[in-house]
Amino acid sequence: MIGVLSAYRTFDRPARLLMVNQFGINLGFYMLMPYLAGYLSGSLGLAAWTVGLVLGVRNFSQQGMFLLGGTLADRLGYKPLIVAGCVLRTAGFALLAFADTLPALLIASGATGLAGALFNPAVRAYLAADAGERRVEAFALFNVFYQGGMLAGPLVGIALLGVDFRLTALCAAVVFAVLTLAQLAALPQHRAHPDAARESVWRDWRAIAGNRPFVLFSVAMIGAYVLSFQVYLALPLHAENIVGQQNTSVLMAVVFVVYGGLSVAGQLRITGWFSARWGRRGGLIIGVVVLAAAFVPLLLIPTADTFGTAAAIGALLACAAVLAIGAAAVFPFEMDTIVSLARERRVGTHYGFYNTVVGIGIGILVGNLGTGALAGAAHRAGLDALLWAGLCAVGVLCATGLHLLRRAGALDIPAPAPVSAAR
Repeated sequence: MIGVLSAYRTFDRPARLLMVNQFGINLGFYMLMPYLAGYLSGSLGLAAWTVGLVLGVRNFSQQGMFLLGGTLADRLGYKPLIVAGCVLRTAGFALLAFADTLPALLIASGATGLAGALFNPAVRAYLAADAGERRVEAFALFNVFYQGGMLAGPLVGIALLGVDFRLTALCAAVVFAVLTLAQLAALPQHRAHPDAARESVWRDWRAIAGNRPFVLFSVAMIGAYVLSFQVYLALPLHAENIVGQQNTSVLMAVVFVVYGGLSVAGQLRITGWFSARWGRRGGLIIGVVVLAAAFVPLLLIPTADTFGTAAAIGALLACAAVLAIGAAAVFPFEMDTIVSLARERRVGTHYGFYNTVVGIGIGILVGNLGTGALAGAAHRAGLDALLWAGLCAVGVLCATGLHLLRRAGALDIPAPAPVSAAR
């Protein structure tokens, strides 16, 4: 942590505030959202389809609105969108504390999702603009705070949940209220494109859709996101197969500690080592290869019947650890590549487009439906290794696609001459 603090001090106030802000965002979000489904089905007694509808509205309002949020960030400035997102999530979480009818729950859930669509592209675009040539280092440090919030949030949430879910929701709302005040008071205004407001939105979107290297990169990276997402999907399902439903939560708590702990403790070393050895684009590709290799232990020990329960648990934890290393390697280079392919223009809109593409790829097409269906079918057929082999193949395809793009020179577009920024 000394290295993290030392690196943190080398950045100026906006970058430092954005990193702390991201810790707070994840702290508030993850102290509540992992327990929302249980509250809806348990305390409120909602049917399973209703619970799915409420959660689905949140996911759709975030993933579906990322492009709009990024576009607004480029036009109105990054700070207004960050503040607006924090205000909206404050209101959404506060409403969740009192909502007990389906319409109120849908409004609250939609508000929390839209909030993420507003501030996520703006935060990343602001950090990229403020860090300049230190983008990779800045995003590596940003990910430490990001993962730290993900690690701390559920722990705080489960402690508050012992009192009451409504208290948890109100405390999460307070976290975002504090973040709102902090951004208003201390975050300078920053607009990457003073002339953006005079340009047509449709022209912006057409230009991005016509940026062939960027679009191909976005599509290729869906595979990397599918692999990273398995810590929330395939690994919990596999944990239940190993130890049974009653002990799954305990085993997954250990998995998340391993995953989050490695991400926080090792991020800067991992980024530095990959960058020094393979460079920014090479480090991205090798990071995806590491993500694919994470599932090899589960491919070798697919069930507890193979070498026993202890070996199966060990393979699961090894998978989580390697996933953490791969995700830590990929994230900073991925964020830097987006800025490069955007030619440092309309960066918020590019982040919004990118998040929409990979989000839909995870949530609708592959992540929830394809992987979940394959996991269930493979387990019932006694072919658990088939799922892990498939995920390894996804990683290989993703890395191959990125390698081909790099070899064609599509990932190394030179930046344009600097554009004056309004603060």
